[in-house]
Amino acid sequence: MNHQTVILDHLQQGKTISQAEAIELCDCYRLSAVIDRLRKQGFDIVTHNEPNLNNKGTHARYELKEVAA
Repeated sequence: MNHQTVILDHLQQGKTISQAEAIELCDCYRLSAVIDRLRKQGFDIVTHNEPNLNNKGTHARYELKEVAA
């Protein structure tokens, strides 16, 4: 399976994902590009910014809101 399929399956299970989790899940270092392609296919994916563990800056966490028609 490719990165896009693995990420979409993960999101469709009601889970969220961050870049660090995408690396661990499927060795995906370009999560934002995968999310962009999924959005262009019609998936409603929202971005949540959450603080980094050291409280310096933020990182993105993605969530699928609804399945595309």
